[in-house]
Amino acid sequence: MSDQLKIGLEQKVEMIVSEQLTAKEVGSGAVEVFATPMMIALMEKAAAQCVQPYLEETQATVGTRVDISHMAATPVGVKVYAQAELKEIDKKKLVFSVEAFDEKGKIGEGTHERFIIDVERFMNKVNTK
Repeated sequence: MSDQLKIGLEQKVEMIVSEQLTAKEVGSGAVEVFATPMMIALMEKAAAQCVQPYLEETQATVGTRVDISHMAATPVGVKVYAQAELKEIDKKKLVFSVEAFDEKGKIGEGTHERFIIDVERFMNKVNTK
């Protein structure tokens, strides 16, 4: 882990809501709007990308906790983005503030925790189960 990994790092990622990203398509509801699980995935992606450049080549992060509110619906065809800010570092535990927006404003917010792992060790453990 690099000494440059520090509180305050930020990352933003964006996408266009497609039919494949709707609640109806992913099975989290019956409506053709941006699915909550997909919004959370976008938030996790922002958090993961936020810190990856500061980790060793053999390291990555895995998501371990989300506490998210989905506050507004977004239709197909609209651009959405998520941003993550690193708020806390506790050894290998990283805590992020995350938010998501569409063209009309904020659609989600919350916190997300990730842990720094050694990829090979982690996968060896997973594959022996």
